[in-house]
Amino acid sequence: MSLLALVLLALGSSVDAFAASVGRGVVADTRPGPLLAMRTGLVFGLVEMSAPVIGWLLGTTFAGHVEAIDHWIAFVLLVGVGGHMVWEVTRGEETAEAPKGSLLLLIVTAIGTSIDSMVVGVSLALLDVDILVAAPIIGATTFILSSIGMYAGKAIGERFGHRAELVAGLGLALLGCGILWSHTMA
Repeated sequence: MSLLALVLLALGSSVDAFAASVGRGVVADTRPGPLLAMRTGLVFGLVEMSAPVIGWLLGTTFAGHVEAIDHWIAFVLLVGVGGHMVWEVTRGEETAEAPKGSLLLLIVTAIGTSIDSMVVGVSLALLDVDILVAAPIIGATTFILSSIGMYAGKAIGERFGHRAELVAGLGLALLGCGILWSHTMA
């Protein structure tokens, strides 16, 4: 696989993480500084880099099982996180167990956006692609896009307020629905 093909694959794999980080930026209490943006990018990047490695390691042995349920896992995680965001906006208060800046919520969101990358890893194994080259490219691309997404999300949130937070939550839920739709109806 050429370097250009790997970069395009990395961009495609990073789109969901970028959208989720824009949503996180929308709900951030303050303008994200470089550390918060980099923390978000790092979590998304590491998870997105790890998912194809896991898929690659599983290889063809479990490909059918993972591929059969990956969309359901992503659907449940993203609809759950997005639904929680919508619930917070409509209640007008923040819950104690999962605050907006929660590392746990960030990790769950990152996992939800990277489930498809695990199947990509299986494909990379079948194509005999060097995972030690592909995974860091995917992780670095996701890190950069997710870090930028935090800043973009905050600018959107400042301009549109709670409506943007509501849209971000609905966007995550719709992203989960879109993943489910593309895997069950295609």
